[in-house]
Order: sequence, then C-alpha cells, then structure tokens
Amino acid sequence: MITKFPESLVTLIAHLKKLPGVGTRTAERFAFEFLSWPELDLAEFGNALKCIQEKIPPCPVCGCLTDQGLCRFCDPVQRDPTSLCLLASPRDVYAVEETKAYKGLYHVVEHLLSPLDGRHADALRIDRIESRIEKHAIKEVIIAFDSTLEGDTTALFLKNHLSRAGLSISRLAFGLPVGSSLEYIDGGTLARALIGRQQV
Repeated sequence: MITKFPESLVTLIAHLKKLPGVGTRTAERFAFEFLSWPELDLAEFGNALKCIQEKIPPCPVCGCLTDQGLCRFCDPVQRDPTSLCLLASPRDVYAVEETKAYKGLYHVVEHLLSPLDGRHADALRIDRIESRIEKHAIKEVIIAFDSTLEGDTTALFLKNHLSRAGLSISRLAFGLPVGSSLEYIDGGTLARALIGRQQV
C-alpha cells in the first residue's frame, strides 16, 4: 500500500486520531491546518502539550485538577465535608460545579471497572475513598458515573463495598432531559425515568 502523505504527516494524523471523536478525515484536516501555522504558534502549542501533565497534576487527595497543591475542592471551610461525590473524570467535576447544585467534596476514581481492559477492583483505590469517609465523617456518598456498562458495574461494586450504618449512598438520577417530548425519548432512557420517578 502506497502512503499518500509524507511519513511525518501520517504520524501526526495517527496521534490526532487518538482524540475522542476524531476520525481520519478530521485528523487529516487538523494536520494540514498545523502546517499553515506560524512556527512560533506551533512551538507554543507543542510546549503546552509537553508540560500539561506536569503543570496541572491531579490533586493528591481528591484527584481533581490543580496547579496549587491541594485543590480548592478539598477546602472543608468552603465545601460541605459531610458529602462526597464520586466521579470518573476530573472533567466531570466542572460539569457538576456548573450546576451550582452541589457543595460537597469530590473524589475522582482512577479507573472504572473493566476486566476486559485489565481494570479490576484494585484500580479503584477503595482504601482512599474509605479513608476520606472516615476522616470527614461522611454521611452521604453520591455516585456520579456515566450510564455505561463500566459505570453501572463500578457503581454497584462501590455501593456494595462502601455500605455501612449511617452512610447514605445514592446515584445520579437518569431520565428525561428538561424540555423533552416523550415521542423522541429512547426506550432505555424512558425506562430509567419510570424507575427513578418521584412523588409530586
């Protein structure tokens, strides 16, 4: 098979395709766009990529992103220390924060359970979660994972493992989007809405 692009460009395209939602065509478009950038912009972009993990490491306590030691989400003065929200990604923390509906602490698990990918229970670092529950006398744990096979499996595992007297464990409700019409809702979403129905 003859490669239609120079080898360096093919390598760049292959790296860009690793980004979520980026297929071959989009990766090619991005790669050619980079070729048109000024050298200074390319150098700054490359430096930002090279240093991002070093400059924005995960908080050693909760796993959220921080550039100043312990992150602002761990401050018990500013947050409700009796509530702990478990998330699968630091990005999800900012999504929850934008709602302004939650004021408790966060904890980002390192990986969701996925035996096929070699991610087993030890990847969850449950000892860290239990340590925080004990330290802050947590009264409520909110599990906020995506509604996927991995998310559902991990949520059930954690619920069973963390259950104890005096600790409330809940999961985000899954149901109808605000302003939606029933005729456009898929069966799975509608079923979850029925199961999670509330009294009015």
